[in-house]
Order: sequence, then C-alpha cells, then structure tokens
Amino acid sequence: MANLHAVAVKGAVDAVHKGNVENKIESTNNATVVFTPSGLRGEFALGTSVLQAAQRLGVDLESSCGGRGICRRCIVTPSFGEFSKHKISSKEHNLSSFSEVERSNKHLALSKGQRLSCSARIEGDLVIDVPMSSQLHKQHISKEAEALELLIDPAVKLYTLKLTEPDIDDPSSDLRKLQQQLEDAHDIVINDCELSVIQQLQPVLVAGKREISVALYFESGEGAQAFAKVIAIWPGTKLGLYGLAVDLGSTTIAAHLCELSSGKVLASSSLMNPQIRFGEDLMSRVSYVMMNPGGDSEMCHVVREAFNELAIDVAKKAAINISDIIDMSIVCNPIMHHLLLGVDPTPLGTAPFALTTDLALNLKASQLEIFLHPNARAYILPC
Repeated sequence: MANLHAVAVKGAVDAVHKGNVENKIESTNNATVVFTPSGLRGEFALGTSVLQAAQRLGVDLESSCGGRGICRRCIVTPSFGEFSKHKISSKEHNLSSFSEVERSNKHLALSKGQRLSCSARIEGDLVIDVPMSSQLHKQHISKEAEALELLIDPAVKLYTLKLTEPDIDDPSSDLRKLQQQLEDAHDIVINDCELSVIQQLQPVLVAGKREISVALYFESGEGAQAFAKVIAIWPGTKLGLYGLAVDLGSTTIAAHLCELSSGKVLASSSLMNPQIRFGEDLMSRVSYVMMNPGGDSEMCHVVREAFNELAIDVAKKAAINISDIIDMSIVCNPIMHHLLLGVDPTPLGTAPFALTTDLALNLKASQLEIFLHPNARAYILPC
C-alpha cells in the first residue's frame, strides 16, 4: 500500500510539473491584445490575424470580403509603447510586417501606420485602435450647439472699401490709403498688416477695380485702446466670413461652424478623440507620456489631425470654402490644452499639478497645424 501511495504521489507531482511546463510553453505561444476604444482584450495564439482576434472578442470592426483584403473596411491602427493601464508593452515587432496585399492597396495610409486587420498577424502583445470609419455600428455623438442670447462682437470683421486711383500728385501708397479710409469712415486705427496682404494688395485692387473687402483682426491692447490688423483681402464685395468653435474633450471633440457677423451656427460635427487609443482617461494619457518618450508629440499630432477633419466636414456641410474660415475658439481642460499646444503634460500628473500656462492664448491656427484661411486666428480660452 505504501508503495502504491508513493507511486500515486509521484505520478501526481509529475503530472503537475508536466502541466506547468505545458502551460508555460503554451503561454509563450500566446499574446495579449487590447482593442481601443472598446477596451476589449483577450489572449490569442501567435499568428492569429488581428481581424480574427477582433471577431472572437466581438469588437465592432467591419469586414465584408471574408478577410481577402479587398474591401478595405477592416483598417486598424496599432499603437506602440508602454501602456501601464493595460499592463502591456506594445512593440512594432509584435505585429507582422506589411503584406503584399497591404503594400499594393493604394487606399491604405502605410506611412500613418494603417493596417488591414485581415492581413496583419499577431506576433506579441498589442494595443490596436479601431477608428470610427472601420466600425460597423458607427457611434452617434450628439453635441449640438444651443442658441444663447449673446452680444455678437467677433474678433474678425469684414469691411468693403473703395480706394481712390493712383495720382502722381499724391504719393500715398495703396496701403496708406486703405488705412486712412478705415480711420476716416469707421474710426479704426490700423497698426499692422500681414505680409501676404501687402503682396496681394495691388493685384486685388486691379481685379476689383479699386473696390476691395478686408478682414480686420481686433485685439485688446494697453488699457482701453483697441487696434486692428489687416489679415485678409478680396476683390470686390466679399459676403460671409466664418469661425469655428471647438470643444476639445478627453472623449469627444465637437466643432460648430458660425457665421461671424450674426453668430448663427451653420453646421456641427463631432468625433471621438483619437487620443483615446493612448489611454481612456486623462491620467492614463499622462502615464503614457511618462513611459513613452515622444508620446506627447504623438497625441498632439492625432488631435490636430482631428481638428482638420472636423473643419473639412463642417465646411462641406455648409457648402463653403474652408479658406473662408478665418477665426476659431477652443475650450479644453488643462491636459487637453497642453497636448494640443505640444506642451509636456507630465507636471499635471503629480502634485502640485503645475500648469505651464493658464492664460488665454491668441495664435495663428497654422501654428497649431490647423489649416483654414492661411491667416486664420485661434483663440484658446484660459485654463
């Protein structure tokens, strides 16, 4: 009996040891994959396609060609770096290299890291973002503008002028005549002018037969004094200038196109903040920056791209040229504020939570890589 007992114990120990070895071997052949923004995660055998992993987890990822790489609807974007919230180190070599199907696909932005999930194979732990365009059940984000009783006084205003013809007995330049007419007719003092306006001034005067429309940007100066800068010019009478009001939230970005003189909202658009693939909440995004050098630049880039997408969308809805959007206002929380500006947000992640700046900012939209009118302004509200 004793011998039988010893044999039984030894057999049990051997079985446990064998099971542990097998489990260890099996675990090395698996990888953890997290899909954002859904947060769904699972363990998958190496070599599994990203599409198969998504389907097994029930991730909302569209595919209509049976994984043959021809429908172009299963596009995903892998995120690489250290993701402390997910306890994952997502590396480039953890995803298979580009397949021939992907390289030959002209609609795939390889330079931006886009992949066909049916072709991309899992070779290690990964974080995979499913953009809204690839989601079968598109999210409906409702952020409409509400009408408010406001005194409409835009920072950019439009004026139409008729300048006198050149006169050999009057040596005044055309820009000086423009300044003088605005002062005489509207009591506006012009203290500056964009170089691009100076370069265009005489050709525009010829095209408009000396009648021109100018956009003036007003900004408070010292004390109660106000001054204006000429930021745009058109031949003849220009009808309509537009501004963009943007709410940059950690989850959603909403944009509203407004007619500047009346304040009327003409179109609205919104989308999920693409930074969500780096972390669902603000502190996880700060953690991502702490653990991944250059992570703040990544998040800055994707949110600015989102701004441009929204601007294109509202301009299309309102049937206007995007170059007619000449002003914008942006409101956001401090971490979104710093990431939009390209400022390191990590001091906001620990006490005493020091802001780089809490002041209002007046910038050119192009400084933020937001492409509207070339001289469009961007006002960022104070934190």
